[in-house]
Amino acid sequence: MSKDNVLYDFSPFTDFDIYLFKEGNHFKLYEKLGAHLVKHRGEEGVYFSVWAPNAEAVFVIGDFNSWRRDTHPLKSRWDGSGIWEGFIPGVKQGDRYKYYIISRYGYHLEKGDPYAFMWESPPKTASIVWNLEYQWNDQNWMKERIKRNSLKSPISIYEVHIGSWRRVPEENGRFLTYREIAPLLIQYVKEMGFTHVEFLPVMEHPFYGSWGYQVTGYFAPTSRYGTPQDFMYLVDQLHQNGIGVILDWVPSHFPDDGHGLSFFDGTYLFEHQDPKKGYHPHWHSYIFNYGRNEVRNFLISSAIFWLEKYHIDGLRVDAVASMLYLDYGRGDGEWIPNQYGGKENIDAIIFLRRLNETVYREFPDTQTIAEESTAWPMVSRPTYVGGLGFGMKWNMGWMHDTLRYFSRDPIYRKFHHNDITFSIWYAFSENFVLPLSHDEVVHGKGSLIEKMPGDLWQKFANLRLLFGYMWAHPGKKILFMGGEFGQWREWNHDMSLDWHLLQYPLPEGLRLWVRDLNLLYTKETALHELDFNPEGFEWIDCTDVEQSVISFLRKDKHGQCILVICNMTPVPRIGYRVGVSLEGYWKELLNSDAMVYGGSGMGNFGGVFAEKVSWHGRPYSVSLTLPPLGILFLKPEVL
Repeated sequence: MSKDNVLYDFSPFTDFDIYLFKEGNHFKLYEKLGAHLVKHRGEEGVYFSVWAPNAEAVFVIGDFNSWRRDTHPLKSRWDGSGIWEGFIPGVKQGDRYKYYIISRYGYHLEKGDPYAFMWESPPKTASIVWNLEYQWNDQNWMKERIKRNSLKSPISIYEVHIGSWRRVPEENGRFLTYREIAPLLIQYVKEMGFTHVEFLPVMEHPFYGSWGYQVTGYFAPTSRYGTPQDFMYLVDQLHQNGIGVILDWVPSHFPDDGHGLSFFDGTYLFEHQDPKKGYHPHWHSYIFNYGRNEVRNFLISSAIFWLEKYHIDGLRVDAVASMLYLDYGRGDGEWIPNQYGGKENIDAIIFLRRLNETVYREFPDTQTIAEESTAWPMVSRPTYVGGLGFGMKWNMGWMHDTLRYFSRDPIYRKFHHNDITFSIWYAFSENFVLPLSHDEVVHGKGSLIEKMPGDLWQKFANLRLLFGYMWAHPGKKILFMGGEFGQWREWNHDMSLDWHLLQYPLPEGLRLWVRDLNLLYTKETALHELDFNPEGFEWIDCTDVEQSVISFLRKDKHGQCILVICNMTPVPRIGYRVGVSLEGYWKELLNSDAMVYGGSGMGNFGGVFAEKVSWHGRPYSVSLTLPPLGILFLKPEVL
């Protein structure tokens, strides 16, 4: 072998890099590890480096050497870091490659690059040499982002799976590319009034049916829809149109695909060795070893990478509960207690706190959002007071109680009134996001509209009422695509949404209702400014069990208020009196029963005057017509 095949006299690693790497505090490893196009000794090529501490030999194989396993060996660093590296002249952008690893324990493996910026489109599995050069044009968004992502700002998130939002029917239903979806998604999201989009994981994943939750490429957008620059273009265009971008991110587990992270150097490297801690029985995937410094480096570097290189505005961290509990999904004898005898995963707790501290230190104008389904305390509280440090947390309790309540025949709702009022008791214990996500419309659960009781009209009235209650309730909002117009069938990742339904009045009316809810929510500070403060909410009456009616106020810090009344039954309530503290005219801002939304047209002719009739312990009251299965938003007019 010629000595010119690989050059070892060049390395981007400094002694300080290695110190941080070993210590578990190097959070920009994507700048060092992986494949980087550089010029050395006047020759253009690629510097390769990979962490494989239990390898006896590592070779780079690829297009540039006809995939021969003995042509381009890497050299192990002398410092005990376990990093193998070398510069190979002549390798260029677009070349495919893998690492051929010979383990000291006799295993021979071909592995993709954990730090690759691009991968072949599945089912192919090679990594691709790629640069991330891109001319961003979202400077205005980035300057103002801290306002758009503030906990006091309106945040209404449209959750999107890129592969099935829309497809191209004329071309056998193929995917839209990142660049193709950009103008269509932007136009729709702007019209609908959502402030952010959240993409189900775009990180490279071998199995499309995992929806992106079985990740192999933690530093690469899936090439199913285009190149890294194509995805940058999508984010850039969304930002230029005032729309934030949140990514689902999966540090909880990874798949057992042979080309991926599992058993990477012939040992349990990224995963925990003991299957009672390192293998997930529900998802048949591996669990990261959060106690290993190099693994924490890898995961936190991935989070920082998306925020830095792709200008992402927030990360929704998947399956946090599975990380926090050692007994998650396991029976007696199937898990190992921590050193104190408890079920808490202390290594994962340390990792999550370090993750959030790092994100908010480096990008204080972004948000991290936990999908955490238990009552773990202080998930969205700072680490310096004992919290996990997330910015927000999904309110799974609200979601379960609300869907259970709305799935009941209205005649029985009075016996379950607590399902719709209980959430306020804990609404301010965390910074909550109210989720009606993809998880609620798959695996036989039925679509949102299908969950609603009654005939067709009542189903749509119920769903309008549910959305109105959701947008009025304290907390930020997230709605999965298709729910906004009453997609009838369950979500199918292999098909486009049923956009043809919008030719019918009820689905189109529901879409207009969601649009107008978003517009009101973003316009009225009372509906969003104090989402996480108990001063932003006040019950008027939560005890009208017999009529299944609730009424409350949403308020901003200046005392402006919005009156909200929900009639949870199909029985109209004529002359229903609600106590208020202000006299004068109360304008009806929104009525879910308006005919434009597909309702019956019952209402209050645009508003009502408060009367000096004491009610609900207040000096004034308004007499209202409550439409069937309807919700009203009213605001006092300043005369």
